[in-house]
Formats: sequence, structure tokens, C-alpha cells
Amino acid sequence: MQVVLERLHRHVGAGRGRTRLAGALAASSLMALCAASPALAKQAPNPEYAAFKDCPIHVKGVKLCVIATTTSGEFTIGNKTVPINKTITLQGGLTNKSEVLVPAADGNTLSKTSLTVPGGLLGIGGIGGEVTATTELLGPVTLNPSLVAGRKGTAVTLPIRVKLDNPVLGESCYVGSELEPVILHLTSGVTAPPPPNTPIEGSAGTLVLNKGATIVTLEGNTLVDNSFPAPAAEGCGGSLALLINPIVNLQVGLPAKAGHNTAVLSGSVSETASSNVKKAHVAP
Repeated sequence: MQVVLERLHRHVGAGRGRTRLAGALAASSLMALCAASPALAKQAPNPEYAAFKDCPIHVKGVKLCVIATTTSGEFTIGNKTVPINKTITLQGGLTNKSEVLVPAADGNTLSKTSLTVPGGLLGIGGIGGEVTATTELLGPVTLNPSLVAGRKGTAVTLPIRVKLDNPVLGESCYVGSELEPVILHLTSGVTAPPPPNTPIEGSAGTLVLNKGATIVTLEGNTLVDNSFPAPAAEGCGGSLALLINPIVNLQVGLPAKAGHNTAVLSGSVSETASSNVKKAHVAP
């Protein structure tokens, strides 16, 4: 767990008051973690590590297994706000040398969780039923759990696209693409967006350790970004795209410049040494 200690030591003192205390508690608890690990080697299988079963522990250099779950919040693009009322999971591994997340072993680094768009899209939802929005990953993710605790800088960078689903919209209606992704720079600190958006503040959450101090969790954290632009929707309606794309963009308010979009993601972030997952015999 040396890598965890190094990450946290870099950020102890970066915040104020409670942040410093949380960092110090985390560092001391993780030292206890390192001392406790040998004893845990005799306890296998251990269902406590089941959440990390898709950690890429067999990839060379992976030292940490990380899982972040978003259970509430909202995502606003243009003039449409989609509440997050289902769990969205981001998972993978981290090495000593990089903050780039090593993809999950099963390929589901970011879960494809469909969320209902309230009210659908006028002239579309009424014809073909409800409209759902699903976030899909488009490239490498950077993740630094210490920056979630430190409340300074970008803790998570997510290059994504949003798939809009409805019988009328077809199978290829997207906001964002590989050439023009929606890129979220999420922080637990305070944002500095262009107008008309105003600064919003995230939260580091509460530090929680499991009984053996081998799993470190920040519960109740909130990551935010309201400075990103969103491109126009494309591919909506299949062969009728020339007709449907303008309707979707009009209803959603796309393209939307930076300062007109917001992401608020609330949940938890957990990490453990990859060696703990190996010993628990829960990985594929």
C-alpha cells in the first residue's frame, strides 16, 4: 500500500481544517493497513472484496483497485436535466506511475446505466415512449482518490458521450463522439465556470475504514463540473437523421457552450491494494 501512502502524503496539508485532519487520519490508518495485511493473507476467500472482483489485478504494475459509485446527483446538458437515480459504477486499477485508470477486467470500466429523461423530448417521446440517456466512455480515464480527499484540482477526468434512446431516435443518437467528446473535469472542490453558470462546490465526503483497515472509502462525496461544452446531437433517427437531429438539438438546446452544462455526481470512492484482492480469491 506504499502507493496509497505516497498519494495521501502528497495531499496532507493541501486542504484546510477537516481536509488536513482527514488526510492525517487516512495516512495513519493506512499504516495500520500495511501492518494488518499479512494476517489477512490467511483469510480466503473473503467476500468483503467482492466489489473489486473486476479489478485488473493480472495487469503488470497494478497496485491499487479502485471503485467509484455514483448514486445520486444530476446531469444537465443545454436545457435538459437528468436526475441520477440509479447507480453508475466506475472501476479499474492504478499503478504507482500513473493516474490513468487501467480498464476493468470485464471491460465495464464505466457501467452503461440508462437514466430516464424527464418529459422525454417534445414531439419524440410522445410518439415512441420515454427517452433514456446513457453515458458511455470514449477514452482513458484519469482518477486520483487523493484529490477527492484534498478538494483541490481535477480528481476525475471522464471523456464520454451520451446515448439518447427511443424507438424514434434509433440506435445511434449521441451527444458527443470520438472526434468531439464531452469531457468532464470533476472536482470535490469549487468550480470556476464561465457565465452564465456560477461556481458550485463539491465535497470530499467522510473517511471510512473497514475493520481490518484494508479498504479505504470516502463516503458521501460529491464531484462537480459546470465548465464543459456539449456538441450537437448526431445520428438521431437513422435514415431520418436530417429531420430528427434538428428536433433533438432544438429541444435539448444543443450545441451548448461551456457555462451552460453541469454535472453533479454524489456517491463514494473505495480503494484497496491489489494484493488484498488476489488473496481474497474473488477476482476472475
